[in-house]
Amino acid sequence: MKPPPRAEEAQAAGATPSLALPATLTHREASACLRALEQKLDQVAAPQIVVDASALAAFDTSALAVLLECRREALARGKSFAVKNLPAALGGMSKLYGVDVLLPAA
Repeated sequence: MKPPPRAEEAQAAGATPSLALPATLTHREASACLRALEQKLDQVAAPQIVVDASALAAFDTSALAVLLECRREALARGKSFAVKNLPAALGGMSKLYGVDVLLPAA
């Protein structure tokens, strides 16, 4: 199976690049994950930031915190923000906490 294109390759092809979440995103991984996403945000020239959550298998509410902070950083850079492949359980959690409208689907 061919790996997904890197952000730079997707931009060159005219597609909206996506930033991928790891398979596990709990309190333990949250800070490192957020730092990595923030570094990648600076490399995206596209007007929209899309975070791909398809790999996410183990998570807690820290995953929501990371997504919300990533959204805040994207908006601060003048970019729109969306999430694709959000696991149903995390989507349910976002509705429970009333933040689902801040994490639109791509």
